[in-house]
Amino acid sequence: MSDEEKLEGVKDGTAPVTDMGPKRSNDSSDSAAAPADSEREAKLAAAAEARAARAAAKAAEGGTPPAAADGDEQPPAAPSPRQPELDELVAFIREAAGPDAIESAALNELNGDLPTIIVQADHLIATANALKSSPQTRFTYLRNVSGVDYETHLEVVYHLVALATGREAALKVKADREQPQLPSVTPVWATANWNEREIYDLLGIHFTGHPDLRRIMMPDDWEGHPLRKDYAPLDPEV
Repeated sequence: MSDEEKLEGVKDGTAPVTDMGPKRSNDSSDSAAAPADSEREAKLAAAAEARAARAAAKAAEGGTPPAAADGDEQPPAAPSPRQPELDELVAFIREAAGPDAIESAALNELNGDLPTIIVQADHLIATANALKSSPQTRFTYLRNVSGVDYETHLEVVYHLVALATGREAALKVKADREQPQLPSVTPVWATANWNEREIYDLLGIHFTGHPDLRRIMMPDDWEGHPLRKDYAPLDPEV
């Protein structure tokens, strides 16, 4: 029976009223365009691929820069007046904490040529104790402790100040990304207490020997560490 015949039958009472519109399912699950979990997994997978690409690019860095064009050679920069300060700290740490205590050292040009030294994790406490207690250095004040996720590794930065002389320096220590663990410097500088708790909370670095290592910003039952590059938020759109 055609639709026109059905309509005529309804008008004269010879045919029952039927729904000629599209059939609709009562199953509420059919109304979802796609499962939310699948969409979230796709976004997380895309983010993971982007992180892996950035990490590979960083690992490949360090190539030789292109040569300057003829006539464009720049004169060498004048030595920094803080270079002797860095050299002195490097020599001091190697003597106090061991010849292999330092991984690298440089002047941070973006921060007023701040002497910045990367120390090995197993030499951190010996280095910290020496820098604080020695009359030669007297870094009695730990101004700040910060953490960074470089995707290839995690890093903790200790900003030191010698109040008696006004000297400043920075220590850096690298931590493994899969099982990040470093010794706590709270027994050396008490001000590290809450800084280390915040880094543990937001980056997941465990500080062995900390007197009260627990979350300080997120709830105790929170899953993950929000400042890590691989953190998967509950709502990816936020």
